[in-house]
Amino acid sequence: MEPDKKIKYAVEHTELIRPPQQHLATFGATTLTYYVVTGLAENLSVVRDGKVIAEKPRIVTPSYLVRLEGFSEEARKYIAMAAKEHPSEPGIFYRYQNQPREMNVVSESTRQVIGKLNAQIDEEHNPLSTIIKGVEELWDVSLLMFIYHLTRKSINSNVAEFRSRGFLNIDASGLPKEARNHIEELFQQVRNDISRASELVAELNRWNVFPEYQDRFFTLFRDR
Repeated sequence: MEPDKKIKYAVEHTELIRPPQQHLATFGATTLTYYVVTGLAENLSVVRDGKVIAEKPRIVTPSYLVRLEGFSEEARKYIAMAAKEHPSEPGIFYRYQNQPREMNVVSESTRQVIGKLNAQIDEEHNPLSTIIKGVEELWDVSLLMFIYHLTRKSINSNVAEFRSRGFLNIDASGLPKEARNHIEELFQQVRNDISRASELVAELNRWNVFPEYQDRFFTLFRDR
């Protein structure tokens, strides 16, 4: 099967059996426990479990994303086009970490496995647990589908909370209020741990405001 057809097949045969009972937090990280169940044969299943850590959502602009690492060349070109037309239009940026734990092969059908996992989660009372029924060969595509679903489900409430606090407001320099707050948090962190100075510099450069903050930045070193 061709790669594109495999992905399409995985997408069409992925089922979110038990979604988490909470949205992604707006002002902090969210840690979710996942179970991806796939079938190998009629009475043979694979269970993978792990954690997905959704970092605190950030308010960004296209101009900021142009300077952010991790995008393909095609994606970067698209972002550059958006930055040219709407350089200061705010949006929500989500970043995730996948921390896989175990993979177990069990002599049970996927239906039996899912039933036991549901009972286990009920007993644990964990509102941030999820069960995903996926395709063995591309189980990680099934996990990505869950992340996409979760993001879509959370974004409206996240935007509403940001807007209610004025964090989507853009100042004269083209920075959202939330970005200014994040920079201040980084300054405080560097005061406590100077080894994080490079993280602060990178953030200032992404927003293209290092000249505005450079005196404060160098003072951090003079005060030590």
